[in-house]
Amino acid sequence: MEGEGGVDSACLERNAWGAREVASGVGSDADKKGHEAAGAFAPLRLPVFRGIWSSSVISNHGHLVLGVAAAWEMTRLTNAPAMVALVQTALMLPLMLVAVPAGAIADMFDRRKVALCGLAVACLGGLGLAAIGFGDLLTPWLLLASLVVIGAGVALYSPAWQASVSELVPAEQLPAAVALGSVSYNLARSFGPALGGLIVVAGGAKAAFAVSALGYAPLILALALWQRKVAPARLPPESFSRAVISGVRFSRHASAVRNAIVRSFLFGFAGATAGALAPLIARDQLSGDASTYGLLLGASGIGAVLGSLVTARLWNRPGPENTIRLATVAAALAYAGIALSSSTVITAALFAVQGMTTMMVFSMLNVGVQLAVPRWVTARAMSLFSAALSGGIALGAIAWGAAAQAMGMAVTIELSAGLLAVTALVGFALPVRRSADGEGERYTIEREPEVALSLSARSGPIVIEVDYRIEVEQAREFYRAMQDVRKARSRNGAFGWTLSRDISDAELWTERYVCPTWGDYLHLRDRFTQGDRAVQDRVEALNSLQSDCRVRRRLERPYGSVRWKAETPDSGTDKAGAMLP
Repeated sequence: MEGEGGVDSACLERNAWGAREVASGVGSDADKKGHEAAGAFAPLRLPVFRGIWSSSVISNHGHLVLGVAAAWEMTRLTNAPAMVALVQTALMLPLMLVAVPAGAIADMFDRRKVALCGLAVACLGGLGLAAIGFGDLLTPWLLLASLVVIGAGVALYSPAWQASVSELVPAEQLPAAVALGSVSYNLARSFGPALGGLIVVAGGAKAAFAVSALGYAPLILALALWQRKVAPARLPPESFSRAVISGVRFSRHASAVRNAIVRSFLFGFAGATAGALAPLIARDQLSGDASTYGLLLGASGIGAVLGSLVTARLWNRPGPENTIRLATVAAALAYAGIALSSSTVITAALFAVQGMTTMMVFSMLNVGVQLAVPRWVTARAMSLFSAALSGGIALGAIAWGAAAQAMGMAVTIELSAGLLAVTALVGFALPVRRSADGEGERYTIEREPEVALSLSARSGPIVIEVDYRIEVEQAREFYRAMQDVRKARSRNGAFGWTLSRDISDAELWTERYVCPTWGDYLHLRDRFTQGDRAVQDRVEALNSLQSDCRVRRRLERPYGSVRWKAETPDSGTDKAGAMLP
């Protein structure tokens, strides 16, 4: 069977499969106990992670100061609720638009350098916004444009950093490390908004803009000092367009990633009212000022910190799916209370509940993605997840801002609460599951395909055909198992997958798929994981075609692609393969 999207598993002995174990994929009881005992703060014992994490706390404080200052400055520049809500859209929309190409770039190049470039853009954008503010040149649209630039820098940094977390901590500490990343942001949410409100009151929004820009400096320094160890690549990197396509196709065919993307978008859209309308809730519903707004966001941040700290424990019991459903319902109830409350204390307490439950949902989805994807596509999968989450919040802010302007804040927040409650039902159709230990670990393929033509990386299309001999009584079981093979092939880069049955020999089946180029086929082989191996084990257990190798790789010749003269020899080892695009 053509493994990993490319290994001749039909030509391998059955015991060869069983001998190729990796320690991270065993999934023993001892491993699970070690996972549970790792502790929420265990990753902080690692110096590099601790240094970057500590710097991120400072940088996140600066980013939260920016959000508070920008939102409150917009209330000074205009009274339109839609424009105030657009502040959150301006910060989040770049995460939706830039995150996908940023994820491809992070997987293609040194993630540390990509993260540094993103932070530099955000820092320069913040300094530019401060200069405009001190020059008294700020307008609503110029403020939004500056926020878009800063958001684009953060969008470039985010997938590179999220994909790097797994390089800094052991696999059993990854849920705790992801949760600590959320703690970093939410510690800033706890104190950053209040700090931002005080700075705005004392020195104006322009002073807050300057402070927020300087807040990126510690994280830039910490990443610059990180001596990242990069394993040499077995193959040349994909082109940018191919990398983006590969990431999108993997996420489409990987149910864990696809489900998380859909659910994060829906939850972000439904729950965008808390962040988008918080300035108006503070000013109009609670008759407060910038410090009141900071208090609400600070309460939300404290709740989010509490939600982050229990992520690792909740991942094991009651499990990600049950946690997400319960937290979603609790968030909906908190939103309903916010819509009815006119007390600052009660509203702040409800914002804390909203922050805690929201972070529990997003942390569960985040960890689910990171544990389900192999290393080669981590940044791209995380970028798509971030894009869906940010896009949901950004589009939700636009929709709820317009609704508040038309129907009033109380009605809008009640509608948001109702929609949140409905999203809890999505889990029955798109559940989040715990991935098996080691499922995403790479499976090294030693057997190389035999090649008689002189192929270049651009030679193609490459057609792969694999024969199987299956007893008639096992045909249905084989067919079901091959559907998982189809998903694995498609995730790793195969196109046009088909499965056919010989009409003259009921036991003979043929799998066929296409790779655009020889380089794509080699990348497909290099992406084979332990999870893919387990899928193929089930198929190989049914396949009796063991002694005769029946894997065929063909260089497809589209009509008119080759024009040899009659006297031109074709030895089979000429540059025929290199002639094709």
